[in-house]
Amino acid sequence: MSGDITDAENRLRLIRQHFLAPQGAGLRADRGTRATEPGASLRLDVYDHMAAAVDETVALASTLCDEQEPYEKPPTRQVERVYQWLVDETPHLDEERQQVRDALIYRHSLEHAILIGESDIIRRHPCPACVTWGLVWDQHAEQVVCWNRHCAAVDDDGRPATWTLAQLAKDHIERKTRRAIRAT
Repeated sequence: MSGDITDAENRLRLIRQHFLAPQGAGLRADRGTRATEPGASLRLDVYDHMAAAVDETVALASTLCDEQEPYEKPPTRQVERVYQWLVDETPHLDEERQQVRDALIYRHSLEHAILIGESDIIRRHPCPACVTWGLVWDQHAEQVVCWNRHCAAVDDDGRPATWTLAQLAKDHIERKTRRAIRAT
């Protein structure tokens, strides 16, 4: 699990340091006409993404712990540490709730990767239905698509199977858990 935490933390840190900056500060802004009014001092869409990820992580800690308040307050200055905080606050959970926690962290890692333009990360996962390597990220539909024409999940009209990032993360964590059990 530590690799998944590290990936999520590193991507959130990258978003905070480079993508949250105002349009001209970290990323090359597209050239175009100048606005007649000053723009926002930071990228609001990126800020909203970060705030939603942190809020969802903190809310999950309370939910998994049966609405009990966490012992430590979540980090506020280095928000990327929220994933390690979640793991530190929930070591007592049963296996099923640990998998829910781990799937959230992994899903956030995927979401962060897609936000920063690393959508090829989806190709590293086998399809949950046919277990082949035909997955791609459909940016317009914002979902994962299996392009294997023989996929078990293809519908009657021949349309490819689609998956949410949450489903892909859950499948990834379940596979990882099964491999760990087999290895012992």
